[in-house]
Amino acid sequence: MADEEAAREQVVRAADELFYTKGVQAVGMDAVRTAAGVSLKRIYSLFSSKDELVVAVLRHRTAVWDDGIASASERATTARARLLAIFDFLDGWFREPDFRGCAFINTHGELSATSQAVADAVREQKRTFQEYVARLVAELDGPPELAPQIAILAEGAQTTAAIAGTPDAARYARDAVETLLDAKVPASV
Repeated sequence: MADEEAAREQVVRAADELFYTKGVQAVGMDAVRTAAGVSLKRIYSLFSSKDELVVAVLRHRTAVWDDGIASASERATTARARLLAIFDFLDGWFREPDFRGCAFINTHGELSATSQAVADAVREQKRTFQEYVARLVAELDGPPELAPQIAILAEGAQTTAAIAGTPDAARYARDAVETLLDAKVPASV
């Protein structure tokens, strides 16, 4: 069982890197096999289809995203600071040399019309992030509509940074969030 889990993780990590850098549709299972060092027969015993592998990669990406957000906010002592930490996390991520935008947005653009499982996995990650932001806004006694506004700024920053090829979008979005918080959250919070 441990051997199966190790092989599964090896395939997911190899596929993640390939899908993120080249796009899901541009990567065949032979390339995944080569990168993972796992036979096609073994890969298909672990994942019944490429779609199933893509969903596993998206779940892996969700864990990486959640860990990154948690790490960025671990020193924050207030909900406001945790909200702003999201954009500090984005700024650091946008500066990584292999940054290619949001894997969820990229994958949704490639496959959502043909794979309900992929569309569902992407929507789940986005919903979970939006709920996280909503909890922080509620902690601040902010109006409920503030949460989707902040989430949209995070999503837009990811797309803008990928297309523009510059990390500046994180700082601009963070500044916009500070303006929204100043305008919409009671001063006592």
